[in-house]
Amino acid sequence: MEPSKVTNILNHQYVLNDPLHQLFDAVDTIAVQGYDEERRVIYWNKGSELLYGYTSEEALGQKFEELIIPESMCKLVIEQHYDWLNNGKEIPASELTLRHKNGGDVCVFSSHVLLINQYNKKQMYCIDIDLIAAKSAKAQAIYQEQILEAAFEAIPDLFLLMKEDGTILDYHTSNKSNLFVFPEKFIGQPIYDVLPTFVAKMFKSNIANAISHKGVASFEYELAMPHGLICFEARVIYLPEQNQVVTIVRDITEQHRTAEEIRHQAYYDMLTELPNRFLALDRLSQMLNEAERNGEKTAILFIDLDDFKRVNDTLGHEVGDKLLLESANRLNQVVRKEDTVGRLGGDEFILLLRALTEDYNALTIAEHLLNVFRNPFKIDGRELMVTLSIGIALYPDNGKSVSDLLRNADTAMYQAKALGRNTYSFFTQEMNVSMLRRLEIEEQLIGALDRNEFEVHYQPQFDAKNNIIGAEALLRWHNSALGNIPPDEFIPITEHTGLIVPLGKFVVKQALSFLNEWQNSRQRKYKMAVNLSPRQFRDIELLSIIQKILKEENVSPESLELEITEGVLMIGQSYIDNALVEFNKLGIKLSMDDFGTGYSSLSYLRRYAFDVLKVDKSFINNITSNKADCDLVRATIAMAHSLGLTVVAEGVETKEQCTLLRELECDYLQGFYFSKPILPKQLIALSKKDTLSI
Repeated sequence: MEPSKVTNILNHQYVLNDPLHQLFDAVDTIAVQGYDEERRVIYWNKGSELLYGYTSEEALGQKFEELIIPESMCKLVIEQHYDWLNNGKEIPASELTLRHKNGGDVCVFSSHVLLINQYNKKQMYCIDIDLIAAKSAKAQAIYQEQILEAAFEAIPDLFLLMKEDGTILDYHTSNKSNLFVFPEKFIGQPIYDVLPTFVAKMFKSNIANAISHKGVASFEYELAMPHGLICFEARVIYLPEQNQVVTIVRDITEQHRTAEEIRHQAYYDMLTELPNRFLALDRLSQMLNEAERNGEKTAILFIDLDDFKRVNDTLGHEVGDKLLLESANRLNQVVRKEDTVGRLGGDEFILLLRALTEDYNALTIAEHLLNVFRNPFKIDGRELMVTLSIGIALYPDNGKSVSDLLRNADTAMYQAKALGRNTYSFFTQEMNVSMLRRLEIEEQLIGALDRNEFEVHYQPQFDAKNNIIGAEALLRWHNSALGNIPPDEFIPITEHTGLIVPLGKFVVKQALSFLNEWQNSRQRKYKMAVNLSPRQFRDIELLSIIQKILKEENVSPESLELEITEGVLMIGQSYIDNALVEFNKLGIKLSMDDFGTGYSSLSYLRRYAFDVLKVDKSFINNITSNKADCDLVRATIAMAHSLGLTVVAEGVETKEQCTLLRELECDYLQGFYFSKPILPKQLIALSKKDTLSI
């Protein structure tokens, strides 16, 4: 200890001696002993009783070498004590193995200080910390060590002695870097005038609390120091007999930083820095409570990256991690600050949307997400396309608990996967039933073609004189387990599974084979319309397969009509454009199916060389009762004719519709009014009638 500090302590010893005893009497986690010049015990606190086994009554008056010093150390300890008393040579703080009352070892970290009382007698105080306890409870040991450092030079904490009104009488610290102002500016000044206002108020309230309760008050505060923002813990102890306050201040910045890091690791995903599953669901719980109080709607979006496993398997986990990180950044771009984007694990994310409004709703966000992910990711020189499958559950419509909403959003996400991915799906109560049905159909589709469960039916098309001019080939499926499955159920599934490619080939083969038989039996040129799906266009062999079948079945290309929906054209891929050009070159007729149900049909008529336009049955249904529908069909027929297109009306079901369409000069009619889809033999028999009487 510096001579000036020793002098300062000695000059104030009549003030500090009793306060120190009171301080250490209140703390039993450290052992403090006082010895006179003859090494006799003059002070033995509760901590010493607990550590060494001797009561205060047993220890007082005894020499320390008779109590706790092992025999092998006695000579050295006595010499050190003598050197300090007579030669001023301090005993250094160190780890020692001392002796318990029962003879066992006591491992301590021992610090020492030499004081002179009012009678000019030298007294040595030893402060011992149980290292075994410290190692088993590190945090407690650090705290104990900091208390020790606040009182003695060996420990770099701040010790303040103040009046009840906060006036600073004295201080002690070995770490002046954490002093907010220099000592000459705060000694004799109220602490409230030294510190910033918000910290001063904390000191004032806690000092008042310690005085009123005659106990210990503690609090934490932060100060902006030249070396950064430092967090402190202050403990205020009131000494009623002296009407003074002892405050011990320690720097806990590192502990706070460590605690914050541990908290961050517990609540946030290490890769993306998004809230993890635990924190996201906790926020969802809070969000539901808030929504219930305010009568608001909220939404949970369960998001899965489509085919992410393929990226990991082919490009490696490092690229996969970068893709996840970039995906997290894009998700955060879409939502507001009050919403939450979390990572549940793997390639699954969650979005929590607070307080939905008409302008800010789950549908808008889902569509925005899909748009954001349409741009390719640029990672390590590669461009990667990633799409999303999004399941949406709403509070309170789809559940009122965290578990229900999470489960239902997950179910809806799988429904989005089933719909072909790169889309979203809202949860409904019927969804589980629908999902089970879809799984059953998927299971039965496996091997259905090999089991000859599919057959092609044909719906005839008629001209204005009721003559059959051709037919549309329509696929039908009968399964022994499920019975007859409608095309609108199994066709989308075959699209998703890829089974539509061999099925499409089957339909073309069957239809052209029958067309050859039909034309030969009647010696007439009939046409055959066959539907093509978007997935079939991705088959690079589509054109060559159709060419081969035309040749094998001896059917001229002009007799084949390929029906294409706007959904195919909207994909906008070059391979579709190329295929349509090649079909046209071969002489195969192109028909735009379901005309009027999309948004860009007119532009597609201008862009591609279509031959036939089929008016969707939704416009035919009310043609005789709704003037707007009638005018629309009239205009469509006139426009098509002006472009040199043949017009076919689908879904004709009544005589009145038939009559009106003929008045509007529609070229061909098709629908249940004439015939439902029928088997080949039935169609041949029907066509033998020169003119159908209807």
